[in-house]
Amino acid sequence: MPVAETERLLTAKEAAHYLRVSLFTLNRIEQSGGILPYRTPGGHRRYSIDMLDAYLEKTRRQRLGGANETLSPSILHSVKEQQNG
Repeated sequence: MPVAETERLLTAKEAAHYLRVSLFTLNRIEQSGGILPYRTPGGHRRYSIDMLDAYLEKTRRQRLGGANETLSPSILHSVKEQQNG
């Protein structure tokens, strides 16, 4: 039986692509507690689509609600740069 798309785990590179951020930014998101990836027995990071969607929804609500102050300054800077083009 094939794995449903929402149950499939993504690598760090795939997750960064999904979020449209660099691997470096994905690392910063993790360090700030925005996302807690699963770890393989070998220590590799894995991310579910649901986990990434929840992060996107949370940050979207923060931007719309004016609660950007809860984001780390480096992530806030990245978000503002993306918004400004």
